[in-house]
Amino acid sequence: QVQLVESGGGLVQAGGSLRPSCTASGDTFTRYVMGWFRQAPGKEREFVASISRSGCSTSYADSVKGRFTISRDNAKNTLYLTMNNLKPADTAVYYCAAVVRLLTSTLVRTQEYDCWGQGTQVTVSS
Repeated sequence: QVQLVESGGGLVQAGGSLRPSCTASGDTFTRYVMGWFRQAPGKEREFVASISRSGCSTSYADSVKGRFTISRDNAKNTLYLTMNNLKPADTAVYYCAAVVRLLTSTLVRTQEYDCWGQGTQVTVSS
């Protein structure tokens, strides 16, 4: 099973940008559909974005469409989340997730993923 390590979170002012990344090891990266989720204090973990195995298909939560971009570099076994125009409501721990699937699409439900990273904190100040 793949191991996932996130990095690149931090503290930023509203309107700023961050680009967390997630490095995978221990298995063939292209076997995995990948996703980003987030969890704010006192709230359930929620879907942010997903990307297909090839990177050709992506899905986004309505709250981040037009501001966030998910991408992957299969040669570097790395997943990215480019976050622009950040808002205080985006403050959360961000997790990358992975699951082996033969399909060529994306997955948006938390329970569909079985590998998780440890998370990286993103804090947006007003």
